[in-house]
Formats: sequence, C-alpha cells, structure tokens
Amino acid sequence: MKTLFIDCGMGAAGDMLMAALLELLPEEERGGFIASLNGLGIPGVRVELKSAEKCGIRGSRVCVTVHGEDEEELHGHEHGHGHHHHASLPDILAIINSLGLPGPVRDRAAAVYETVASAEARVHGREPGEVHFHEVGAMDAVADVAGVCLLVYMLAPERIVCSPLRTGFGQVRCAHGVLPVPAPATALLLEGIPAFAGDIAGEMTTPTGAALVGSIAGEFGNMPAMKIERVGYGMGSRDFPAANCVRAVIGEGLESAPPERDAAELFCTIDDMTAEDIAFACETLMEAGALDVYTAPVGMKKGRPGTLLCCMCAYGRRDEFARLLLRHTSTLGVRVYVPERYKLSRTVERVETPLGELRVKRSNGFGVERCKPEFDDLARMARGAGRPVSELRRELDKLM
Repeated sequence: MKTLFIDCGMGAAGDMLMAALLELLPEEERGGFIASLNGLGIPGVRVELKSAEKCGIRGSRVCVTVHGEDEEELHGHEHGHGHHHHASLPDILAIINSLGLPGPVRDRAAAVYETVASAEARVHGREPGEVHFHEVGAMDAVADVAGVCLLVYMLAPERIVCSPLRTGFGQVRCAHGVLPVPAPATALLLEGIPAFAGDIAGEMTTPTGAALVGSIAGEFGNMPAMKIERVGYGMGSRDFPAANCVRAVIGEGLESAPPERDAAELFCTIDDMTAEDIAFACETLMEAGALDVYTAPVGMKKGRPGTLLCCMCAYGRRDEFARLLLRHTSTLGVRVYVPERYKLSRTVERVETPLGELRVKRSNGFGVERCKPEFDDLARMARGAGRPVSELRRELDKLM
C-alpha cells in the first residue's frame, strides 16, 4: 500500500507542507510543477522553489511573492506565514474555481477554506460567508493550498499518516491584535487532531497548515512500518536549535491500515431528486476521491419511495464529503458511521502485451491472492483488435 507519512514535529504551515511534498516528486519534475502552479493564474502570485538548509539538513523552501513583494515583507508572520489581505469566502472560492484545477483538487481546496471559514466564524461570532480572511485568505495562501492539494493528488497515496502537530506557545500578533498561541482559529481547526506545545515559543502551526493537515491526513501517529522510497524536507523561514522543517516520507507500507477509524461511511436518503441529478452527485463524489459510492431503493416516511445514497471515504476526509453530499443533494442531513474493515493490500503493475500496455491490479492478504486486468485497458484493446472482451481476457490471463 502506497503510504505517505508527514512529520509535523516542528509544526505545519502551507509553504512548508508544499515544499516537503514537492521533494517527493522526481527532481526533474519539480520545475515543471512550479511552472504549472505559476501558470494557474493566481492573481499577483509568483512561486519560486529554492534550496535551503536547517541544522545542516538540505531541503527546499517555497517562496511566494505577491505583486513582486515577498510574503514576509507583506505580513511579517512569525513562522513564515501571515495573510493580511482582506477577502471573503465567496471571493476565495471564486478564485479557486477559476484556476482550472482538476475537480478533486478544486473540491479539496474549497473544502479547506470552508473549514477555515467555519473556524473563523466561531471565533468571531459570525456566519462563515461574513468572515473576511486576514491570515488565511490572501493570495499566497491560495498558492499554498492549491499546491498542497495538487501534490497530494499527483502523489496519490493510499494511506496518509501524520504525526502530532507542534503548536508552539506564547503569543502572536495579527490583524486583530495580540492573540494566544495557538491562535483561536487554529485551536478550533486542531479539534480532534493530536497536538502538543513543545518547548519553542511562537506560532509553529498556522491556520492554513492546520486546515490542510486536517483535510489530507487519514490518521495520526508515529511513522508506520514502510519501505521508504523518498524523503522530502520543506523548510520554514526561521532558525531554531531544532531543524525548522516539515518532513514527508513516501513508500510502500509493510502493514495494513488499522481497522479502526481508517474509513467512514456517510448516508443520506432522498425522495425529491431526479435520477440524473443523483447520478451526477455520485460521479462528483467519486471524482473527489471517495472509496466507494452506491445507491439503493428505500421506502421513506409518508409511504414515499426514495433513494439511499452511501459514500465511503477516508476517515480524515469525512467532513469534506459531508459538505459535498449537502451541496450536491437535496438532503437536510448526513449520517456518519465508522466501520471496521478487513481489506487486501493492492498494487498496480504495467504489463507489456502484443496489443500494448496493460495495467494489472494485484491484491493479497489473509491467505488470498488475486490478479485482474484493468477493464478500461482491456476494453480499449478489444475495440482496437475488433475482438470480444471475454476472448481477449482469456488470452491475456496466460501472460499474468
């Protein structure tokens, strides 16, 4: 199982997360990613990748300029972040929706901001749509969020584990005045996430960092047993006695994900949507990265026939998928269950055949081994050869 571990022992901030994940790409692809990010057209933003060193460790730093000015000059934030531009949630969502990102990336980025807006609204006693972002709404944060979400999409890990987050302690100055660390919105965004203060004064985890970790992490704990393939270091701007970085590790997991809290099932019942609209909602959920989506006919109150819609997703993304269900269906509520699952480990191999490359899915565990060709590849080959799929499958089974 392809596993990503994120070490946030020195906190989490958007640019540090992006730099660490970027180092997991092959070196020759990193420049292309930065070019793609700059090509999205985020207003006034330019992103640059630089080499950086902390405590003798070489890593990367992502530098963002807004209209030619460095973000630290713009904001003077303690941990390399700060966002004093004013923008409402609708403004930010409009920008994200205009960037031409893949659908799942766009939805995840939007969900991150909706989560932050909810936290800010609770802090200030307002509705999420009324919140004007200071620390997390500026254009440099849009780049951070878009970059992290896009990298997770590109790396496509099957399991994401994150360490407890260091928050720091003391006070931090922001647009609202001097606030305790973690800042109130950050504290709310860390609800349900393991965190600790540590022994360094200052803001180590930013709202953007907390929201991103809450969105992408499926579980929290120490690094699981894995065969390490690549390690990335994303450096912060400040110097401490300890290396100020986020470390990301990707590799092949040597154990299955724990049965507890690795997935969630979300259910809703609907009696006033067309079949076409329900199909569109299901497709949207799958494109966003749902593990499974299905429907079943049910009898509802007042004798009305209806549809039960179930979406299975990673446990850490349940809030995001609940929002998608509420947005794309007419339901007024979503029920969430946390099942235990026994599952086989899965890998995908590419096999050369006389008719071209074929992806083969292999799964094993609990004394079971299975091998199955990817149907889309099989169908493409069958159409190209003018032969039945069943006949081609029997022939290709001999090659696997």
